[in-house]
Amino acid sequence: MLFDKDIYISRRNKLKHQVKSGLILFFGNNGAPANYPANTYPHRQDSSFLYFYGLHREGLIGVIDVDNDKEYLIGNDIDVEDIVWFGNVDSVADMAVQTGIAESAPTERLETLVHKAQASGQRIHFLPPYRHDTMIQLMDLTGIHPSQQREKASLELIMAVIDQRMVKSAAEVEEIEKACAIGYEMHTMAMRLCRPGVTEQSIAGVLGGIAASKGCMPSFPTILTMHGEIMHGAPTPHPLEAGRLMLCDAGAETNENYCSDNTRTTPVCGKFTPRQREIYSIVEACHDHVLDIARPGIKWWDVHFSVARLMTDKLKELGLMKGDTEEAVRNGAHAMFFPHGLGHAMGMDVHDMEGLGQQYVGFDDEVRPSTQFGTNCLRCGRRLQEGWVMTDEPGIYFIPALIDDWKSKGLHKNFINYDLLETYKDFGGIRIEDDILVTADGCRMLGRERIPYHLDDVESFMAQRIQ
Repeated sequence: MLFDKDIYISRRNKLKHQVKSGLILFFGNNGAPANYPANTYPHRQDSSFLYFYGLHREGLIGVIDVDNDKEYLIGNDIDVEDIVWFGNVDSVADMAVQTGIAESAPTERLETLVHKAQASGQRIHFLPPYRHDTMIQLMDLTGIHPSQQREKASLELIMAVIDQRMVKSAAEVEEIEKACAIGYEMHTMAMRLCRPGVTEQSIAGVLGGIAASKGCMPSFPTILTMHGEIMHGAPTPHPLEAGRLMLCDAGAETNENYCSDNTRTTPVCGKFTPRQREIYSIVEACHDHVLDIARPGIKWWDVHFSVARLMTDKLKELGLMKGDTEEAVRNGAHAMFFPHGLGHAMGMDVHDMEGLGQQYVGFDDEVRPSTQFGTNCLRCGRRLQEGWVMTDEPGIYFIPALIDDWKSKGLHKNFINYDLLETYKDFGGIRIEDDILVTADGCRMLGRERIPYHLDDVESFMAQRIQ
């Protein structure tokens, strides 16, 4: 367990106060077979269960009876045969004591607890499930079909969990800093290995090894590609080519499953071409603009659009955009180059709590999601609060299919110079991403060591890379 049991007790007590009544179920994750039952994926605990209980063992369920002020840890103890293969582990009763719960019971007892609560008219609270075994278990307990479970999930519980998990304690920030340290090693190694002839997959494989040796796992499948215009470009067997850019979006999880998430865009030959420098300098300025303006009370929506206006102004200086900046951004013309949101919440999930419903995590009654292209990918619009951890990740991309589509339809022709844009179709894309903590009067980048990202710093670092 990462924290003392009093932390987990306090979190659950606050949760009970917020939810007010009913029976709360927290499903921990079970083992997940990869290709046959005994060959499983590495176990990764459900983040909300881990947040409120701190226990990593598979097959556990937390039950909180709010009305009767009782808590249970549900799960089966392993038998001697399991001990032969996996060694001794704490009993469920011992784990209950570790997390501050008085009562434990085998899994078969769960059905009795749920049916008793239903019979007495208690509401059953659960979070939206995302694993099919949990969906089946929940259907057996409640009769709710998996196709209806997301809409039947408890909004009161969802909002209470988001309220707690969004604000990171000092101890949580320290754990995220550990993930950032692993991320620093991953990204600086990628930059050192970046050279013509080295394959994307070979570099990505080294990064995965660093994460495995220092933490739990990569916090998401590594994006490493010369085709930076593809948002989630998976590493391929293709060798890096001279004159191209390598975009690497990668992060790590600690053993306690707190995450980092950074992106760097590196010239394969070690130096940017003049055209690459022009575009990179715009992304760099947008990245640093966030650091200047993000603070408690400002809407992340406004930070995003402040970046969009700055980007548009600078693209106008290059001749790629034209017209009135405010009108261009209001109409979404900037999304030709910046088709995603500025960043997302991060913590125990690299896209923190996205599974609970992005409309609840990132938006509220004041700020609602947009359906406009590009802005519809903005994962957060709410006013920032001290203790939030967000990613700062502006980018500029030249997507041939998007260029052709908009040009053929005449979209935003008053704001986009399509003739000049045609000459950028082979450019790729550039993104710079860091993790920021919202502080009392501003924000700061997380990670004690800075992965080079300023133009001159990148070229200086690359001059010293492995020969």
